[in-house]
Amino acid sequence: MRVNKKSIDLFFEPRRIAIAGVSRKPGKFGHAVFKELVKKGFEVLPVNPNADVIEGITCYHEVRDLPADVESLLIVTPKDQTDTILREAISRGIRNIWVQQMSETANTINIAEEYQAELIHHKCIFMFAEPVAGFHKFHRTLVKLFGGLPKSV
Repeated sequence: MRVNKKSIDLFFEPRRIAIAGVSRKPGKFGHAVFKELVKKGFEVLPVNPNADVIEGITCYHEVRDLPADVESLLIVTPKDQTDTILREAISRGIRNIWVQQMSETANTINIAEEYQAELIHHKCIFMFAEPVAGFHKFHRTLVKLFGGLPKSV
């Protein structure tokens, strides 16, 4: 399953993104992604079973609690939770699913293929959520130079 630019563009198109694994702790990656996407103007729906509100935004306890019209889900959970969340998202009909690099398991891609679901994986969302700046822009430039950015379909 190869990731392409079209899949990434479709993920960001709704400008409303649910994130499973948003931490209440500011130093954690899930919290940093949440804050960055909010700063970039996305409507972010945090998912955390242990929080009702994060940074003043209503938090959903599980993917199944999200509004029915959610189209994009970013998974930034620990690996032992990823595949369960992925299956839940697929069963909910969420079309655009991104499993943050380092969150995928050996079975993540197999699950997506089994359900014929599009999946963005092995990619860092910070390199693609426009506008990309700082270290992530530099990193994206290096990856592009070496031919590692997803190609158009």
